[in-house]
Amino acid sequence: MIRHFRRRRAGARLQAPAVLDATAVLTTIPAAVIVIDNDGKIRMANPAAEQFFGSSALALYGTALSALVAPHSPILAVIDTVRRVGNTMCEYDIPLEGLRFGSRTVTIQAAPAGDAADQLVLILHERSIVDKLDRRLTHRNAARSITAMAAMLAHEVKNPLSGIRGAAQLLEQDADEAGRELTRLICDETDRIVALVDRMEAFSDHQPIQREAVNIHEVLERVRKLAQSGFARHARFVEEYDPSLPPVHGNRDLLVQVFLNIVKNAAEAVPTTDGEIGLSTAYRHGLRLAGPGGEGRRHLPLMVTVTDNGAGIPEDMRAYLFDPFVTSKRNGTGLGLALVAKVIGDHGGVIEFESQPRRTVFRVFLPVVAQDGVG
Repeated sequence: MIRHFRRRRAGARLQAPAVLDATAVLTTIPAAVIVIDNDGKIRMANPAAEQFFGSSALALYGTALSALVAPHSPILAVIDTVRRVGNTMCEYDIPLEGLRFGSRTVTIQAAPAGDAADQLVLILHERSIVDKLDRRLTHRNAARSITAMAAMLAHEVKNPLSGIRGAAQLLEQDADEAGRELTRLICDETDRIVALVDRMEAFSDHQPIQREAVNIHEVLERVRKLAQSGFARHARFVEEYDPSLPPVHGNRDLLVQVFLNIVKNAAEAVPTTDGEIGLSTAYRHGLRLAGPGGEGRRHLPLMVTVTDNGAGIPEDMRAYLFDPFVTSKRNGTGLGLALVAKVIGDHGGVIEFESQPRRTVFRVFLPVVAQDGVG
């Protein structure tokens, strides 16, 4: 039990110390905290540990830590050292792998606890938290970049293309067969560029989106049905939804387009035989970001996760993934995730991802409809 004592002032009467519940304190700690016994089994886990390991505290209780991490994991060596030496130990940049949480780099703090030091407290600080915040904000810069590019293309490129096509059609009238073939090529390529610019013009719309209360599960169910009837018929969908979630404050059609684009990328990445796409929702406290235009800090508690077991995103593409025209597909335009970036930004949300072979995860954080002044 944690006790908080007030300093006694001269002449003041002694006050009883305020007693704080240790469990309540642990719930506020953003780092993953677990307590293990002499058998290496988990006896306590705070909410950050639940999120880290992808399991509830009830499911983690009594589970051997060795069953959650890879065999011969460095964290097991740290635990053995602390038990043998009996002192607090801190190890930086330790690779930690597990089936439920993928591959992460953490700083591990381990200390004996209890009267007979029969328990160990482990605190896991994920080193990549700053990287995650950077990735969450990357899409905002990408959205601003593509909006400016769309406006430039619409004004500076589309009009001259119409003149080029018209000139090619005039030349075609007096050209021989070889010349007509070239003028048709000019017209076809001009039409292709105009179609691309038309798609880009969707990004130049600065009008605020029309929002309402949206059931995110209806959106995801719509996306799943569209995907399974078409481009993702070869993949198996795994859904894990929290039915108690409040509605999203957003635009239903735009959100369908966002998750359709993400799921389409996942479907193209998974293998044709055992391809699997996961859709899940959860409520996450604590994520707040400054809103656009100085609107204050926005609470983004609703998290939608899309996972796939594909080959993963190439390392050299990850820093630019939401930029326009960045794609690894032979016939791709690189506008799908750029559109995702803009729409999520227009909703005031954020998106992050992590990727490794056989596990790529996109997480979208969105605002919910304000209730009792919270939202």
